[in-house]
Amino acid sequence: KIERATYESIAFRYIAGNVHPDHATLAGFRKNYLKEFEVIFVQVLQVAKEMKLLKLGNVSLDGTKIKANASKHKALSYGHINKIEAQLREEVATLLKRAEQTDNQPADGMDLPAELERREARLQQLADAKARIEERARIRDAEEQAEYERKCAKREALRKEGKKPKGKDPEPPTAGPRDKDQVNLTDEESRIMKASSGGFVQGYNAQAAVDIDTMLIVSAKVTQDCNDKKQIEPMLSEIKDLPEDLGEVTGLLADTGYFSEKNVNHCEDLGVTPMIAMKRDHHNMPLTERFGEDAPCPEATDSLTQMAWRLKTKAGRALYSLRKNTVEPVFGIVKNVMGFRQFSMRGLNEANGEWNLVAIAWNLKRMNTL
Repeated sequence: KIERATYESIAFRYIAGNVHPDHATLAGFRKNYLKEFEVIFVQVLQVAKEMKLLKLGNVSLDGTKIKANASKHKALSYGHINKIEAQLREEVATLLKRAEQTDNQPADGMDLPAELERREARLQQLADAKARIEERARIRDAEEQAEYERKCAKREALRKEGKKPKGKDPEPPTAGPRDKDQVNLTDEESRIMKASSGGFVQGYNAQAAVDIDTMLIVSAKVTQDCNDKKQIEPMLSEIKDLPEDLGEVTGLLADTGYFSEKNVNHCEDLGVTPMIAMKRDHHNMPLTERFGEDAPCPEATDSLTQMAWRLKTKAGRALYSLRKNTVEPVFGIVKNVMGFRQFSMRGLNEANGEWNLVAIAWNLKRMNTL
């Protein structure tokens, strides 16, 4: 598209100096300089600051699933790999037996050495795929065990205080790969993810933090996690690493997918006021709640209680309502107007760089509108 634009668009011809770089050259340039585009992303925000378009304050955070440059039909589950392995080993044994009987001579038009070689190569591919799944399982096991121990320690602390923990004791995690664990043979770093529109996609979870006053993206990151619960810490870290002259984030708006006590406390520790939905609210709020007086501020000072109270106040509801009017339209325009629905490069680092380029393009278009 860019190559064609250097012929058809006066603006592109001017920027390109009346030169028409080949599309392969442009693709190579993009791939080779993804890291440098991260610097340009920050520079664009600094330009917006100089133009008095950006003043960090409250940001809204959300994620959207973007299709990877890979088919979900090229994904193999651990259980299916085991079945295919058993089938291939049985076929290899049958072929070896036939080879002994025919003294390696072709039988029924079959090239026995070639058939054996093909199956051995396939078995090696499956072994590599299993190894990747098992490595992911080891990482997951460590995380689940740490979370299990944290929950047990918390419940034990309550018992020592003479309090009874709520609910049942947590079940210890089951170690090892599961039959439904998958790996994609085309882009092994992509994941099968449930799409909000229904069904599943082979893709990545693209995160964006958007300034609610200007709808400029102030942080963009791609993750392999299917849900958003683990994304507040890395996204706030990205924002905190921005130059000081851009200002500081004072509040964070996020939907219920980001809610956890750990995330709320992390926001408070960084001096960011969390406005994270704790549950899905019903539509058509009763008149008594909509127009009634705000409840008094609770005496409890813990972060969860304070945030729950803020979300129920008129000011809190008005602020939180801006979330769906800021970050969600950004995703809608990026996908439906700018036409970005799939990554063209493969791998997590490459997807991150490509999403960063999309964020730069969005910010430039938005600055032109502002």
